[in-house]
Amino acid sequence: MPFVSKIELKTICDALKDENWVVAMHNELNQFTRNDVWFLVPKSNCMNVIETKWVFINKMDESGVITKNKTRLVAKGYNQEEGIDYDETFAPMAILEVERLLLAFACMSGFKLFHMDVKSAFLNGFISEEVYVSQPLGYEDHKHPDHVYKLEKALYGLKQAPKKWYERLNNFLLSHGYDRGKIDKTLFIKKSKSAIILVQIYVDDIIF
Repeated sequence: MPFVSKIELKTICDALKDENWVVAMHNELNQFTRNDVWFLVPKSNCMNVIETKWVFINKMDESGVITKNKTRLVAKGYNQEEGIDYDETFAPMAILEVERLLLAFACMSGFKLFHMDVKSAFLNGFISEEVYVSQPLGYEDHKHPDHVYKLEKALYGLKQAPKKWYERLNNFLLSHGYDRGKIDKTLFIKKSKSAIILVQIYVDDIIF
């Protein structure tokens, strides 16, 4: 098992003193780079700049033993202004009864069930609004400390993040021959003459 920190963090200053948490923060920011989430731009007075913050999570196993240090950089979405940096925020949610029916149907039909968790799911959702966020504490660009990040994709904490993630996944599945459920919009079905695949989405968890 990799080394992990047992410290319950309170501030970014504490995190920067612990190499295990520093690695966790690097891993989070590497996701931003791989997904082309943002780019630095000069700050202007007309921008509504949303502050960011680090969230520190100790992942535990069933015995309560800490197995992983995880960080998440989130936007303080409560500072967003409707009509400026977000419009619609609605995203469909899976209906619990439909999930139960899916599991029962799979059991009766002898289907194999698979589960996947999409890593950093919200970082995959493209945004159309102009959204600017502050540089993360402890990781300010030393050449441009007064710049801000312009977002190309959604960030955890943004009001529109769940909707943008669902839209991209929805468009992908529909373009690959899936039909969306008429009652539960998070259920997708693809049929052929000899096979059927069902996909149930619950935010970043997928059962198929």
